Amino acid sequence: MDSSAFSTPSPSSTPLLLPNERVRSLTEPVKEISHKNFWIFGYGSLIFKPPPDVEMAVPGYISGYIRRFWQKSHDHRGTPTAPGRVVTLIEREYWETLDDPHAKFERPDSRTWGVAYKIIPEKVRHVSAVLDLREQNGYTVHLVPFSPSKSASSPLSTIPTIVYIGTPDNDAFAGVEADLDGLAKLILTSKGPSGYNKEYLFKLGDALVDLHGRDGEEDDYHVVDLVRRVKRLEVVEGEIIDN
Repeated sequence: MDSSAFSTPSPSSTPLLLPNERVRSLTEPVKEISHKNFWIFGYGSLIFKPPPDVEMAVPGYISGYIRRFWQKSHDHRGTPTAPGRVVTLIEREYWETLDDPHAKFERPDSRTWGVAYKIIPEKVRHVSAVLDLREQNGYTVHLVPFSPSKSASSPLSTIPTIVYIGTPDNDAFAGVEADLDGLAKLILTSKGPSGYNKEYLFKLGDALVDLHGRDGEEDDYHVVDLVRRVKRLEVVEGEIIDN
């Protein structure tokens, strides 16, 4: 990959759209990026349900963000009247001002693990349209440097990647979920067009355990704890449903 096709990113993300502006086309705001070097970073459902037309998938992480189940899902894992919860990314500097019940368990290096996908050049416009629709519920497009994992054996130290983030000023941002058992109950009972909310949580949890295990990294405590709480509620409330 010719990394010179990208402009040099800042240490944190470079917002490419104004807050609350729905992404109509991913290609337009990042048109300076060559289709030959088009990478997308997945930190949520894109890990276990990758985008189409992937040429290469590389595990690794981005820095400076905290992954949290603080984004409402009106269109995939919930409904407009009963939204579920999915993950978004919170910039660490802002997150440190919040009263997060999981704060004391957060890793100090602020690494968010996931997978970066290089899209087949001829399919970039198609994939952009697919993801624009998939991520339309409050997410905007950002450019963030990605670091491949040690196990990936990548010749590149960093790769500029496209990341969909539900920033705190989007209408679907739920904010700090201080009642963790309440959040677990909501995830357990929510369902939308894409399926049960808990299925999203469990699949993400399994995928992250696999990613972290490859490089001996610590697990994402926020996700691990929510998985534990939801599974406990399944037994207590008799809500065990085959996924």
